[in-house]
Amino acid sequence: MSIAENLLTIKKDIPEEVILVAVSKTKPVADILEAYNAGHRDFGENKIQEMVSKSEELPQDIRWHMIGHVQTNKVKYMAPFVHLVHGCDRVKVLKEVNKQAAKCDRIIDCLIQVHIAEEDTKFGFDESELSDLIDQRTWEDFPNVRLRGMMGMATFTDDHDQVRREFRSLRAHFDRFAERSGLKNWNILSMGMSGDYRLAIEEGSTMVRIGSSIFGTRNP
Repeated sequence: MSIAENLLTIKKDIPEEVILVAVSKTKPVADILEAYNAGHRDFGENKIQEMVSKSEELPQDIRWHMIGHVQTNKVKYMAPFVHLVHGCDRVKVLKEVNKQAAKCDRIIDCLIQVHIAEEDTKFGFDESELSDLIDQRTWEDFPNVRLRGMMGMATFTDDHDQVRREFRSLRAHFDRFAERSGLKNWNILSMGMSGDYRLAIEEGSTMVRIGSSIFGTRNP
């Protein structure tokens, strides 16, 4: 099937209120444009410089999502246009996003990335770091950052029970943070990818990040 047909199939498969981020990392501009022409506007990249390059070639109404590990020395390049930063996995990232957003006279929407997987390769705040974040209300030091919710990645495994537990734990963190922080606009729970988005939606995801099911196998 074409990219447009894949998009339509997935959109029919997910609830209308769930936001679909088409993960376009490593994919050429032509593929993104095909999805754009099919009506899609939310695209996710995992490398800032690649996202910047694509944003310069593609229509300006695209909403770019930074879904990968954020290198703080490159935040300045995406600050003028990024729609949502998913990978705020440490306070240092929030601090730098705030700094660069202020320079651009913007308030940038961000998600707190939480480590929920058993794999050590995944980034994110752990439970104690989340508690410190809430107790110290650290985000109040960053007026140009608007926390919108949380993001997490489950373990890459065929064990659906494990994946479900990990998604459920992220939902619990999300709800606790909402209750204790009192933050407004706290309504994005970004979890679920091509292989597990249905499980994620069952556990409360409001945003899924899907790449290979739309664009095909990722290029090396």
